[in-house]
Amino acid sequence: MIFKRVGVGRPYPDHGLKARDWADIPPRQVRLGDLVTTKDTLQLDALLDEDSTFYGDLFAHVVEWRGDLYLEDGLHRALRAALHQRSVLHARVHKVAGT
Repeated sequence: MIFKRVGVGRPYPDHGLKARDWADIPPRQVRLGDLVTTKDTLQLDALLDEDSTFYGDLFAHVVEWRGDLYLEDGLHRALRAALHQRSVLHARVHKVAGT
């Protein structure tokens, strides 16, 4: 299995971060096997949305909450890494209170 779990939706509280806020978080390596997805499908319209990391940030966005790492944005990057047989992804990780 590529990910720890395939989820649907964001179980964590709204963190209120905007694109510019994510840019202040330094990227780090995250194991694909430690990630829980917040989407169970890759949708082209979401991929091409102007808030998507496809056009903006070079790094995926991950939310750490209650001991889990949720892949909030960057599913396309994670899948590409897996297809290239890489086990890690560079991501910006935001820790939400309550972990």
